[in-house]
Amino acid sequence: MGEPLRVGIVGLGNILGQYLEMFSALPDVTVVAVADLDAARAAAVASDLGATQGSAARAVTLEDLLAADDVDVVLNLTTPSAHARVALAAIAAGKPVYGEKPLAATMTEATEVMRAAEERGVDVLCAPDTVLGVGIQTARKAIDDGLIGEPIAATATMVTPGHEAWHPNPDFYYLPGGGPLMDMGPYYVTALVHLLGPVVSVVGVGSRSRSERTIASGPRAGQSFPVEVDTHVTGVLRHASGAVSTLVMSFDAVATAASHLEVHGTAGSLAVPDPNQFDGEVRLAPLGGDGFAPVTPSAGYVEAGRGIGLYDWAENRPRSARVSGEVGLHVLEIMESLLNSEGRTVDLVTTAERPDPVPLTMCR
Repeated sequence: MGEPLRVGIVGLGNILGQYLEMFSALPDVTVVAVADLDAARAAAVASDLGATQGSAARAVTLEDLLAADDVDVVLNLTTPSAHARVALAAIAAGKPVYGEKPLAATMTEATEVMRAAEERGVDVLCAPDTVLGVGIQTARKAIDDGLIGEPIAATATMVTPGHEAWHPNPDFYYLPGGGPLMDMGPYYVTALVHLLGPVVSVVGVGSRSRSERTIASGPRAGQSFPVEVDTHVTGVLRHASGAVSTLVMSFDAVATAASHLEVHGTAGSLAVPDPNQFDGEVRLAPLGGDGFAPVTPSAGYVEAGRGIGLYDWAENRPRSARVSGEVGLHVLEIMESLLNSEGRTVDLVTTAERPDPVPLTMCR
């Protein structure tokens, strides 16, 4: 990239460690400032960064971070309800912003973010970047190379009994902007867009098994909290290509024996690894063959981690980002439309170009 990419991070919760681990392997990325509602936490993170990355990071307020001349891009790791507010503040300061998924808690907020970014002329980027890893990219190359013939259908399945089993503060997963679809759906829906292209319409139904949940671990173990979103969602996505995807996202069920993702074509079927991870084995069952067999990794960032999308954007500017806000907006509309569908077909307003593939690339 030439000059190091200087990152300012807002929101220092559980996901932060995964980003910092990836950044530590990328010599052209350095964290220069951090901000959090908990000033003591920000000070501790800044101190740790000074010891691990070889250069100092400052603990500052959000306002000071956005005003800093040495912050090239804002990494927004706040909870979903704050995504739009922080993104709009970064845009107003003239800084590109890379946000955790979803792009915003609602389409209204997300559309405001994208409009402001266009007017200000700055880039908006959105997780997940797991789709840039070897798993999804190898599956995409298999599809693009015609190994399954013409794609006709896909299934995406995520089943867990709920994040309160392990997360010490799971409340936000069950508030607007959360739930299995808004929390885990971005990994699966974004993967489907990368594999099969944009979606033109959806049909969905949702339910919730109970009105409150109980925290199982940490200092708040035994405390109950309210559930304000659907905790099981089933949907059908019709892609512009004509392929049809079926989606099941659940915080109510226990487990599944199904592949996380499967893509079926006229000449074969692909078992695709967990889109919440960067790697994993892709398996192909060709028409007339003897079942599924491993596909040699052939595309994507090798040994990638969260934050590789920010690096990929910096490496490839001014080309359209593979983790663009346009894709994030389209994915959010797909999910919000599923939640609002109530069994009726919803035609989508947004679209997004299928992002460029990633060649096989070592990143460590």
